[in-house]
Amino acid sequence: MTEAIQAPDKGQLRRVVFSGLLGNTIEFYDFLLYGTVSAIVFNQLFFTGLSPAAATVASFATFTVGYLARPAGGLIFGHLGDRYGRKAMLVASMIVMGVASTLIGLLPTFGAAGYLAPALLVFLRLCQGVAVGGEWGGSTLLAAEHAPPARRGLLIGVVQLGGPLGAILSTVALALVSLLPDDQFLSWGWRIPFLFSAVLLALGLFVRFRVVESDVFLRSRADEDRRKAPLIELLRRPAQLLRASFFVFGATVTQALTSVFMVSYATSAGIGRTDIFLGQIFNGIGAAIAMLAATALSDRIGRRRTLIGAALLLAAVAYPVLAMIGTGDPVLLWIALGLLASPPLGAMLAPAAALLAESFDTSVRYTGVSFGYQFAAVLGGGLAPLIAFSLLTLADGSPVFVAMYMAAACLASAVAVWSTKETQGRDLAATTGSVREPVSASRN
Repeated sequence: MTEAIQAPDKGQLRRVVFSGLLGNTIEFYDFLLYGTVSAIVFNQLFFTGLSPAAATVASFATFTVGYLARPAGGLIFGHLGDRYGRKAMLVASMIVMGVASTLIGLLPTFGAAGYLAPALLVFLRLCQGVAVGGEWGGSTLLAAEHAPPARRGLLIGVVQLGGPLGAILSTVALALVSLLPDDQFLSWGWRIPFLFSAVLLALGLFVRFRVVESDVFLRSRADEDRRKAPLIELLRRPAQLLRASFFVFGATVTQALTSVFMVSYATSAGIGRTDIFLGQIFNGIGAAIAMLAATALSDRIGRRRTLIGAALLLAAVAYPVLAMIGTGDPVLLWIALGLLASPPLGAMLAPAAALLAESFDTSVRYTGVSFGYQFAAVLGGGLAPLIAFSLLTLADGSPVFVAMYMAAACLASAVAVWSTKETQGRDLAATTGSVREPVSASRN
């Protein structure tokens, strides 16, 4: 083995964590901005001529397209990142997302370009999905590979704050432009948050270019421990890769239900646009606080205990959250999103990222983390709005079936986490197999 390369100093560690935080914020700002706008704008501007219900389904379908592209992004960026380095792929994913989102803000509508408009919208949404597929896993594992084992969960948790911060930022941007008269908002106001992506892209690239590769990856490359086909290596143990995907399945379903589906559901219940945006902001704040608390806790008691507890709590609040939103009372919506749903959701998302990063060897880690999370995102978040809309219709407007769906997804995650072994404190430079089963047989 070659001589170990010096680990980055504290200043470099701060840059890595901040770069991951900023990158995730930008990626999820763009990705979730699309989700909200698809529920309130795209059905009116890009699917003219359809009935309101059909237009909503078509708009949600374009949202789903982005999720379907995320595993492809995970495979593309993961494969290249495992072979040639994390930094270059993270720069590329940020550029793809920033350019695609900016171009969405410049798209002609159906009235101006006919069927070319929704076709371009779908293409750019595919680009967004590919970009997120590469960003989330790369920024997560780069922080994991730089962080000291005792603080790994917390520092990964800081990077995961980009999800709720991106949601808050996109919601604030939309809330500001929604103050415009409806005709101006639908004409040009909705475009401004997308065009703002160009500014975020410039800031993100400035920070990301200052980040260096991790010592863990450089040692792996020096030892020629790079797989020619990381996915093939991972697929030798498909059951373990599938189980890793279900670590975050319940969280991705809940995230989609409390963001995209919730907008349409709350609107139909009579809640105004501004009140819905406030609810999303409260949801993001609650999730961010929970992420830091839960990852710090997972550094002390283990990933498994933290995640199982969060998943069970999220399953328990599924029906109260949806029932409170369905009342049409804005205050109850704020309570449901800010106090009931967001803490267990945040407590699932961030520690699950640490568990995923600790479950794969360096030579396949980018591919494993990215594909594992993004496969769950397709099965969970990508299909959730369409499934929930169908279940709501089936139950004549009652949220009971949607709540059962959300609870079942969370319970599936709890079972997946329970069935694995604890990874807290793992030496990420150790090689133990394509998908790691920790050496210790004990379970916290």
